[in-house]
This record gives sequence, C-alpha cells and structure tokens, in this order.
Amino acid sequence: MFYERDKNNLVRCRLCRHNCIINDGKLGICGVRENMNGKLYSLNYGIICAEHLDPIEKKPLFHFMPGSRTYSIAMAGCNFACTHCQNHAISQVDQNRAIIGKEMTPQEIVQRAIDSNCRSISYTYTEPTVFYEFAYDTARLAREAGLKNIFVTNGYISKEALSKIAPYLDAANIDLKGFSESFYQKIVYAKLSEVLDSIIEYRRHGIWIEITTLVIPELNDSESELHGTAKFIAENLGIDTPWHVTQFFPTYKMTDRNRTPVSTLGNARAIGLAAGLNYVYQGNVPGEDGENSFCPSCKAALIKRYGFTIETNRIIDGKCSECGFAIAGFFTV
Repeated sequence: MFYERDKNNLVRCRLCRHNCIINDGKLGICGVRENMNGKLYSLNYGIICAEHLDPIEKKPLFHFMPGSRTYSIAMAGCNFACTHCQNHAISQVDQNRAIIGKEMTPQEIVQRAIDSNCRSISYTYTEPTVFYEFAYDTARLAREAGLKNIFVTNGYISKEALSKIAPYLDAANIDLKGFSESFYQKIVYAKLSEVLDSIIEYRRHGIWIEITTLVIPELNDSESELHGTAKFIAENLGIDTPWHVTQFFPTYKMTDRNRTPVSTLGNARAIGLAAGLNYVYQGNVPGEDGENSFCPSCKAALIKRYGFTIETNRIIDGKCSECGFAIAGFFTV
C-alpha cells in the first residue's frame, strides 16, 4: 500500500514521511519494504517477532482503560535508527533480508487477544508503521470483535496512511523524542517538524493520544527543550493530553551516559505542570509520586500506581470521586 511506480522500475514509498525512492531490488530505510521489478512488497507481513500480554500502563497509556490488559505484537523493522533503541534487536533489521519471527494471520491475533481476556491490541515494540498492512488488516477485524486498537509509535506515518487506518485506531502513545532538529538529525535520523505535524494529525482524527519523552542526560534534557515540548503539547494538543517524561537507561550505541537523575524527571514534570498541562507523569522510576494521577481541580490522588500496577483507582464514571471534576480519557474497562 502507499507507493508510486516511476520509470526504470523506481518506486516512491508513501507510507511514511521519509518518502523513500527505492531502486529495483533495494530496500527502503525501514529495511522491510523491497522494490521487486517496480512493485513494492512488505517483507515482514504476518511474521511476528514479539507478542506479549501487557498491562496497558506499559505502553504507557494512563488515561485509556487503566487496569486493562492489551495484546501486544510486533514485526521486525523501523523507519528510525535511534542510537539508544531498547528494542534494537528486532527494530534494526539486518540488510540480508532475514526477517525473524513466526507466521500468524490477523484472525489468529484477534482470537488470541480475545482468548487472553484482553480489551485491546497494541502494535508496539518496533514501529507499527512499517508493518502497516498487517496492522490495518488486524485492526479492522479487531474492531468487528469489539477490541480497541493502539499504536505505540514514533509518529512518522504519512498523512495518507494515517487517514486510512484512523477509523480503526482508538489510542496512540507517540514518542516526542526531543525538541530540536539537531537531536532528531543526529540521534534519530529523522525530522522533528515531520513528527510534530504527524502528532497534530493524530489529534485531528480524534484518536486519544499520550506523549512520551525519554529524557537523556545532556542531549534533550535542557530546560529550553523541555519547555518547548510542554508548550507544543499545551498549544497544539490541549492541556488534557498526558505527557510521560521517562528515565533513560544506557543501551545499544549509547552506553556512554548515565541513567537520568530522578531530579531531572521531577524538573521536567514541574515544567509541564507550569505550562498548564493537567497530567504529567514520571516513568521508569517506580515508587515516585509522579506516576500517580491527580485531579486537576481539587488535587486529590485518584489513581495510585507502582510501576505498571494500579494500587487504587478512585475515578468513578470518568470523574473525580472527591469533587466530580471530569478526568480526561477513557476509563470504562
């Protein structure tokens, strides 16, 4: 789906915002879409490289059916090349075209989710955009079966592709990895401006979104970048959009940095709240107060968490049990 054929068997892929021009016999940046004689093929369709039963809080989604389980799947490949990717073993595909995994059909995925008492299917771990066709086929069947569909994504999908799957997407957690073009160019190998535009498109389609920023010491943790991110969310997505600021751990090609100090995450959360955001969370640091949900009106603690576990939930019918203030999100499980 989403490509154009040009002369001399060239194709231009329109699935994501890289808009790769691919020569015959070559792969796109994602490593899983190949030009074969002027036709673009998905090499990873239905080849599942990861599947798990996850608490939805792991995505992380804190305001979308909290306490429920989601059936998480992934296929190999990614259209980013983040030097700190925690899932690099499956996201960064070997160019020898060896796609690892087991073959499954959309019908099998949906049935497994139902049999596991999950309320949703999450397309996650790698980048769902690069296994779009399988995600699209599965999402349509999931919707018919009464399941919700969730993208955990880097936000680099094209407008056309998002528009087609949007009727079947219920929620997304989108990584806003930094707030400078230099960070995206050097660390991610993509463009910040395209990510911002894509995030706005998700909101325009009415998909529930939560934003995650992995805060990396001395790379994207400056006050100016954090202020920029918070301001973008408040002005373009709305103050009810949850923002997760999460702790970095040294991994992959970025083992030269220490994990993010908890004080840095606390400062980022304070910046988000000062910008007017109602829901800002600290991630990857279980036991911190910043992982709990508070009423924006009366400040009552409504959902207390420890990591991915909900200890108490005092939201009733989507409202604060203390003052009746409407809490943004979807809370019916």
